[in-house]
Formats: sequence, C-alpha cells, structure tokens
Amino acid sequence: MRYAICNETFEGWDHARVCRFVADCGYTGLEMAPFTLAPRITDVTADRRKELRRQAEECGLTILGLHWLLAKTEGLQLTSPDEAIRKRTADYLVELGRCCRYLGGDLMVFGSPAQRRVPAGSTKAQAADWAADTFRRAMPAIADCGVRICLEPLAPPDADFILTAAEGMDLIERVNHPNFVLHLDVRAMSAEEAPIPELIRRHIKITGHFHANDPNKRGPGFGTVDFVPIFRALREHQYRGWVSVEVFDYSPDPETIARESIRYMRECEQRAGA
Repeated sequence: MRYAICNETFEGWDHARVCRFVADCGYTGLEMAPFTLAPRITDVTADRRKELRRQAEECGLTILGLHWLLAKTEGLQLTSPDEAIRKRTADYLVELGRCCRYLGGDLMVFGSPAQRRVPAGSTKAQAADWAADTFRRAMPAIADCGVRICLEPLAPPDADFILTAAEGMDLIERVNHPNFVLHLDVRAMSAEEAPIPELIRRHIKITGHFHANDPNKRGPGFGTVDFVPIFRALREHQYRGWVSVEVFDYSPDPETIARESIRYMRECEQRAGA
C-alpha cells in the first residue's frame, strides 16, 4: 500500500515541517486541502506552488492531490439551479486541477458537503441534474491537466446528497468521463448496510482513491473498525492507489495521529497478506 495523510491534520504547522514529520513517520504521500494554502487557489502564486512541491520532494514525498475542494469558499455550489453559479464552480474546479498538476498531483477528491447540498425547495433528482452539468463543464479541462476527480459519497448528517457508493456511481455514469471516478471513505462506508469489504469489491474497479479513518472521526486504529478485512479486500482486488489518513477529530495531537495510524495500517496490511 502507498500511505498518505491529509495536511489539515497539522493545523498551524508550516508546510516544510509537515513534510519532514510525515516522511519520518513513513508516509510517502501528502494530500492537501486548498483552504490551508489560501482563501482561493488562484491566490497561490506559481512560485509558491513550486516551493510547496520542492519541499515535499526533498523529503521523498509526493503531493498526491487535493481534497476539501470547495471548503471555505463563497459563491460556489455544485448543485446550484443558477447556471452562472454552476459555470463559476466548474471554472474554479479547473483552476484547482491546474494547481493540483503543478504540485505534482493527479487526483482531486470532491467531498465538500456544504457546496453540494440539495437546494431548498428542490429535489435530489434536480440536484443530480445540476451536479452532472457542473462536472461535465469541468471535466475536459481537468482531464487535460492529467487529473481525475474522485467523487466522495458522504453519510448523513455530513451531507444530504450522494450518500452511498451506489449513488456516487449513478452520477459517475451520468457524467460519463474516464477521469471522473469514485472515492471510498471508511467512515462513510460504515454507515451503509453492506459490509465495507463488500462495498470495496463492488466498486473497486472504478475507485480512484481511498480514505482511512473511523466512524468516530479519528484515525485508523483509534476506533472499532477492523482494517484487516479492508486491506484484504483492497489487496485481493489489486488496488494500486493511495490509502490516505483523513481525520476530523484531531485529538490527542497530530504526531500521535500520524504515527499510530500508519503503525496500525502496516500491521493490518501484514496480517491481511498472511
């Protein structure tokens, strides 16, 4: 497995320090949240993008891509009934794709639950129409950057739209672009009826990225989810992507989260292959 961790875990740390510590823990990838860089991705200059990539590569890290794509932005909405807002959102996704490629990444995880809610007075079917339109507008230019968008199902109460892997697949099939794929997240899958290994088996062929965490919002190994059958399913179906630690509860501290998460995942991977 290729292990990565999300940079917002290290709130208040400068990028160079994050890179050094993450590499020392044994990770080889770093996943970036745009809001940790600037209010808008267009505020991150070419020189700063070059510096971020250089600092990561000097530590032997790959900046694999971006997530929380629209978090803390204003005026952007995947599911807006307003065509002008959808166009603006698609254009911003393309700007994110360009930055992602410049940093050395090739994937972007679309979660951003606040910017994909079903608009008041609208139906989920209408939201799906609008979301498909936004992605269709963005995907050609994003693909030209060599970047994929990985659509992330999110469970309630975090989201009210694209709640399951099957619903994610429905939208992916509607958009029908080879660079528009699925993202799987352990916390989100834990809310589904089917066991996580079964969900992996159903959807692994279209899965571009994977987040490791627990329903308690903490890292792998900090809760009740057993990752051995999860890693066994990933191995059996020859998953070649990243396994990236994403947490929402930052206790007890970033150092413990990072060290213990990779220690536990390596142990589970070894047991899964035994």
